[in-house]
Amino acid sequence: MKKNLTLLFCLSVFYISFSQETKPKENKTDALIDDLLEQNQIIDSFLASYSKYQFLYLTVNYNDDTYFSGRDIGIDQFNISPRVTYLHYSGLYGSVSGIYYSEFDPKWDLTTATIGYGKNFGKKKTYRYSLSYSRYFYHNDLDNLFTNDISVSIGIKNKKRTLGTSLSGSYLFGNDDSFQIASTSFVAFNLFKTTKTKLDFRPQINLVAGKQTVELARSYMRFGQLVTEYSENDVFSMINTQLNFPLEFSYNSFDVGVGYTINLPTAIGDETDLKSTGFFNVSMSYLFDL
Repeated sequence: MKKNLTLLFCLSVFYISFSQETKPKENKTDALIDDLLEQNQIIDSFLASYSKYQFLYLTVNYNDDTYFSGRDIGIDQFNISPRVTYLHYSGLYGSVSGIYYSEFDPKWDLTTATIGYGKNFGKKKTYRYSLSYSRYFYHNDLDNLFTNDISVSIGIKNKKRTLGTSLSGSYLFGNDDSFQIASTSFVAFNLFKTTKTKLDFRPQINLVAGKQTVELARSYMRFGQLVTEYSENDVFSMINTQLNFPLEFSYNSFDVGVGYTINLPTAIGDETDLKSTGFFNVSMSYLFDL
């Protein structure tokens, strides 16, 4: 049974406010803004092996450091994200997930509930589409921008599921609205396999782009007084590129994964001195056949 235990990566719309310097707004929505990508990969691996099924998939992921859109916000902390996913052969699926930050207050920052529908299609069932709706429940007192997410994705894999790519789009809305596009491409290498165990190396690249709200300040002299005018522009640009190197071990219905992720954030607006970031990951999961 082939199950994808790739790293939980932080993908998001990254909002920028600047006058002379660029500063990110404090918005912790970034951490789980695109859970759909991970869910699609898990679901697709099940559908490749079964015609009729009902599964309950439990997984927990640990990252030894935390970055938002690949950017370092100056807080050294780990995060833990548990998830429960239900899968039905009709194509319906649902999940509930959350995220715990070691240094935030409250530490349990966000709970996400998702319902969706997805199907493989094509002569060899190597294509897949998926639609989903997610609701975000925050456990902080911040002015959180987004509470809803409608996502659509389409992907293709080769017959052996060793090479593939997918593209997803998300519309986010609530107190504000935005959209993002993300792509994921991977290649899988089987390092070891028996009747019950398997060891895979699955490097992948993730690209994220989205709408940015940029606030501009223009200062000038009028009648001997300094006047500052503000304006907002919406632009669409790259946000982050991720290189993901997971090693995945499976034994019957139990999986464990370890890996390393490198973030290569793209400068937005007047951002300067952006550095690459990286973190280690450990994930464990278990599949219950219902």
